[in-house]
Amino acid sequence: MKENKEITTVLNDLIKINVDRITGYEKAINDLDSSEVMLKTLFSQVSEDSVDIKGQLAEQVIALGGEPSNERTLPGAIYQTWMDVKATFSGHDTGSTLEACEFGEDAAQKAYQAAIKASTDFPADIKHMISSQKNLLKMSHDLIRTQRDQHKEMAS
Repeated sequence: MKENKEITTVLNDLIKINVDRITGYEKAINDLDSSEVMLKTLFSQVSEDSVDIKGQLAEQVIALGGEPSNERTLPGAIYQTWMDVKATFSGHDTGSTLEACEFGEDAAQKAYQAAIKASTDFPADIKHMISSQKNLLKMSHDLIRTQRDQHKEMAS
């Protein structure tokens, strides 16, 4: 069984990736044209999912005697790949926003995969929580990818 500090470090890294998802989707919502109601709704739901996930992770960190992270810019082994997303949000058109969101979802999947790999000796309930969250984020990833592909088809 892993030490609580090791577990809380992994969970805090996942909190950071979710804080970055929340921030990224809020930016995406603001960058989209007001006519993009469906995408704004989707992005809002994805952001809300991350708020819920962040809460679940924070509860576990507290239960293990740790302090949940609220930061998004400190280096962390798992969430580091998300940082590149910020640079891709320079464009404000729908296509580039969707591509940036998909890139961020790819980074989140990688972070969760790393967390699953690190969690082999974690308690079963924590492993299950991480796996369930990864699956939820995978559904978001697939929705974003579908929207991106549809947007590309319409733009061609």
